[in-house]
Amino acid sequence: MKTQSKKHKIIRTVLLVILLLLIVAAGGFISVYEGRFQTISSIQKVTDYDEYNLYRMDVKYDYDLDRLIEYGITDNQSFVDAIVKEALPILPVHIKAPDFGCSAFTLQEADGNVLMDRNYDFKRDTSAMLVYCEPKDGYKSVAFAALDNISANIPDASMKKKLATLTAPFICLDGMNEKGVSIAVLTLDSEPVHQNTGRPVIGTTLVIRLILDRAATTEEAIELLNQYDMFATSGRDYHFYITDASGDGRVVEYDCESETREMVATPIRSITNFFGLYEDKVLPNQKNGIYGHGKERYDKMEAIFDYEEVYTSDVAWEALKAASQEPSEEEVTSNTQWSIVYDDTNLTAEIALRRNWDDVIGYNLKDNTITLK
Repeated sequence: MKTQSKKHKIIRTVLLVILLLLIVAAGGFISVYEGRFQTISSIQKVTDYDEYNLYRMDVKYDYDLDRLIEYGITDNQSFVDAIVKEALPILPVHIKAPDFGCSAFTLQEADGNVLMDRNYDFKRDTSAMLVYCEPKDGYKSVAFAALDNISANIPDASMKKKLATLTAPFICLDGMNEKGVSIAVLTLDSEPVHQNTGRPVIGTTLVIRLILDRAATTEEAIELLNQYDMFATSGRDYHFYITDASGDGRVVEYDCESETREMVATPIRSITNFFGLYEDKVLPNQKNGIYGHGKERYDKMEAIFDYEEVYTSDVAWEALKAASQEPSEEEVTSNTQWSIVYDDTNLTAEIALRRNWDDVIGYNLKDNTITLK
């Protein structure tokens, strides 16, 4: 009987330990995911098109960009794994590293306001997520992510898709922060850059998050990027167009003629999918080898800017319309998905989805509000 009593005590003790471990684990899970569940709960549908729409989300959880980078980025899979590990600890979700297209430019209005304007072009239709971030040790910002890249075009359709949207802060393609710094990523035709100098490695879309969170000027953005080795994800090469509230617009590129792919920041008013560094080697309406393509869209925008004596948001929209593209299965940088006019001075934005030029959505970063115009 004593032996049986001892066994019962041991069993009770083991069960109690297991119960306590489950309680601790549950408490830890709730602690980690509380902000993430708040983020999911903030998802709202903004437009009401048949299939692909604009959604918005306020990021309520604390992320650590430095920790994400320290996970180690050596290839596409490790890039994806690092994002998932930071956004979705404990719960693994598979996502695919995205591709990017586009046109971008800077204008200064007559009253001094600085505009950064961008078409995001990609052959696959996608919904967009307006991502608002207010990091504890960084600048608040608004940015846009293509939800097709995480298989969540209808993000509120299931819990799996809602969880996938938690990766949105790290897959944005353009954005603007409270200091008036705006940035966009555009694809190129050169070999994907993969620097290896011993500095920390940063992936393509993490650059967007880095600059929005930490740069107060274009110059600061360039200084930040000089601290990292660049890894271009998804088997494509890219450059970044960066502008600040002073109108300092530069395209940051990794020199395709350099063996070590040195970073170069070139002052330029407009850019599409060619190296601004080698503008004189690029002809319109054709591929130009490693130097890129899309010069015809650049020429259309520049013709408008050269013709207009006074720059306004109307001029910016005229240029975006001129550079926009219809769908083409053969060309990855076709099919304009969204067009945005960022006002780096007033910290506002105007957005149109998929060439619906009459349906412009307004956004104010100062109070994180949306206006349907």
